Amino acid sequence: MNKKESGYRWIVFATVLLAYYIIISQRTAPGIITDQLMSDFHVSAATIGLMSSVQFFAYAGFQIPVGLLSDRYGPNRFLMIGTILTGLGCLVFSFSPSEHVLILSRFAAGIGDSMIFINLVLILNQWFKASEFVKLMGGVSLVASFGSLTATVPFSIWISSAGWRQPFSIIGIILIMSSILLYIVLIRKPKQIFNEGLKPKKNQTRQREKVWTTLSRVISARQAWATFLCHFGLVGTYVGFIGSWGVPYGIQVFDLSRSGASQVMMYGLIGAMIGGIFISRLTNELHSIKKIYSIVHLITFLSWFGLFLSGENPPFMMVVGLLVLIGFGNGASALTFTVVRESFSAQEVGVVTGFANMGGFISAVLLPIVFGNVLDLFPHSVNAGYHFGFIIPALFSFIGLLGVSLIKVGSKERKRVLSTP
Repeated sequence: MNKKESGYRWIVFATVLLAYYIIISQRTAPGIITDQLMSDFHVSAATIGLMSSVQFFAYAGFQIPVGLLSDRYGPNRFLMIGTILTGLGCLVFSFSPSEHVLILSRFAAGIGDSMIFINLVLILNQWFKASEFVKLMGGVSLVASFGSLTATVPFSIWISSAGWRQPFSIIGIILIMSSILLYIVLIRKPKQIFNEGLKPKKNQTRQREKVWTTLSRVISARQAWATFLCHFGLVGTYVGFIGSWGVPYGIQVFDLSRSGASQVMMYGLIGAMIGGIFISRLTNELHSIKKIYSIVHLITFLSWFGLFLSGENPPFMMVVGLLVLIGFGNGASALTFTVVRESFSAQEVGVVTGFANMGGFISAVLLPIVFGNVLDLFPHSVNAGYHFGFIIPALFSFIGLLGVSLIKVGSKERKRVLSTP
């Protein structure tokens, strides 16, 4: 039976999306309790920015190694390991006695999280046809938005009723249990249905010897850098802000409750869900990735810049509208991996996916730290701190706009990447 035509592939799709959904829901959840953590552990905004950033630092730092290893040894086991590590990170976070353990736990969660998306993309490549990829990535983007949506109002209500430690401990346990389900669906059942073993590839030794050749070839490709910069400007700004300063912004600037501030962030997530569905369908119909993606990046840049221009006392509804547009851009970010899928060979999709994804999370590493330091410059005027802080995501999103201009869709880039010295 052909895997790419079997009905079982949809069970695989649903299972990996379930794990991805849960992991996404905890990725930005600490941003809801930023002010609580500052109070409980008596730390500054810059320290909390470091906690948020260290998770994304681990994520970004492991993207290329995970991509290389997954290309060579397969994605299934790495997806399971990543799920377990993320679950353990959540558990340790929930029991943290000090800010040092808090930071360490987010670092562990970041390492686990770094193994998820790359291997999800590789698994989709194994089980689905190329013609289905754009729609599938639209579905992945939608699920990611639902996961982030869960980390706003629903998670905020849970935290308000049970405190912040219990929710993270329960999510950690669920993730560890999910790894068992992944083993059954990805390894045990396919071995029975398709008579698949886990034998290493015959050319594994040769591939190991050429790892630096492969890596240097990939990172010298213009197309790889274009996708890196796209994700840097589009995803990192959104994830970095929502995951660290989004909820405090609503609380401190608009005097909202934690639940109310979470609801403001939820509007951005609604925009992301719309963006994921709408852009994937539009791209399928028009077959013009670069033009569509360029418009998305321009809208995102103008939205961040609009938040800066709104001043120290911005109109609430304008902020909501701009967050919806910023979320819309993030939802369309799956186009980055459509470009990767169409530009590189199946043997290199993992490492290039990791490289492109790394761009988004380097941005997400930098933004909370720089944003936190800007806020610390205005201890007596938090509104002024946020006003000037919005310069940072505006600049980052402009870098993404430059990146999309470098994309060469339909070029001979694939042949250059595939050629071996």
